[in-house]
Amino acid sequence: MRRIYADNAATTALSPKVLDKMMPYLTTVYGNPSSLYGIGAEAKEAVEEARAKIATLIGANSPNEIYFTSGGSEADNWAIKGMCRALKKKGKTHIITSKFEHHAVLHTCKALEKEGFEVTYLDVYENGIVKVEDVKNAIKDTTALVTIMYANNEIGTIQPIKEIGAICRENKVIFHTDAVQAVGNVDINVEDQNIDMLSLTGHKFHGPKGCGALYCRRGVRPEILIDGGAQERTRRAGTENVAGIVGLAEALELSLSTMNERNARLTKMRDRLMDGLLTIERSRVNGDRVHRLPGNINMCFEGIEGESLLLRLDMAGICASSGSACTSGDLDPSHVLLSIGLPHEIAHGSMRLSFSDDNTEEDVDYILEQVPKIVDYLRMMSPLWEKIKEEERNN
Repeated sequence: MRRIYADNAATTALSPKVLDKMMPYLTTVYGNPSSLYGIGAEAKEAVEEARAKIATLIGANSPNEIYFTSGGSEADNWAIKGMCRALKKKGKTHIITSKFEHHAVLHTCKALEKEGFEVTYLDVYENGIVKVEDVKNAIKDTTALVTIMYANNEIGTIQPIKEIGAICRENKVIFHTDAVQAVGNVDINVEDQNIDMLSLTGHKFHGPKGCGALYCRRGVRPEILIDGGAQERTRRAGTENVAGIVGLAEALELSLSTMNERNARLTKMRDRLMDGLLTIERSRVNGDRVHRLPGNINMCFEGIEGESLLLRLDMAGICASSGSACTSGDLDPSHVLLSIGLPHEIAHGSMRLSFSDDNTEEDVDYILEQVPKIVDYLRMMSPLWEKIKEEERNN
């Protein structure tokens, strides 16, 4: 049976070139980077080379602005909890975020509310984009941090990061962005875009799982989240994941080297797929069609359940999702879709497809062949769809 992997927003396949780069640090150069002997020193050198490479690739001023983590969730937690706890001593107890952030941000903010912080959750509107004016109006004297994701993990909408960063800079407020979905897929320059802290992780752009990074602009020092040894210049304890760090840097370099060509191809595939699926009765694209990641397609089909749609897609050999992989066991509709104003009954019938450079035009053809048939099949058995059609007839 044909198998199409279209859930690259959840994770991507490890690039063979990245694996080749990692292999020495999984086999022969296995020393602890904190050790003084030869293979430890080699490992340390590899970590620092990777740090310098990542700093250059995201436009940081210095390698010392890059701190390695276990992934995006840790980087988000460290940035938000660490910065807010540091600034609480100065009377800064207010956080601004949006209603459709990843749960690594939302749950972190909820945890800080229990510590006495006030959180403003901004609307994102039907197009799935935060308004710069809303950020500006929400800032007050006690604001410690603004944290707005670069690109949404479910509907792929890209936020006006540079403009939000400028507002924060003007008001002397720290600006953090969860850029997990964006890094490797869009042009990022932390200096030019007024970003103070940025979270990223390797497995979203064909790097290894379990390795990410937090960028902290010089002078921005969140409180330590993980205590222990003196790794990461005493800021983040734990023996370094050398192979993962090497793979992270290699994957980012490879992804950016082909980004423009890849994005042009994926945008064309994305738009053809969305246009084709919009011919299905009572279907809709979620989020702005232009300001979104090149490989992201998120749609709803009225009268069906997303879970049933995904199971039927899997039977047809198509790997898709209904939203964040981190909430795949949750039967509630996506908080992202609810935040852009969709009612529960429509949000339940959602499907996210996310492409990488491994996907092809033939994949689009097959998906366009299968999805309409599956939607028709599920609607034939759906009391909700029958109710929708009956209301149409009565009107």
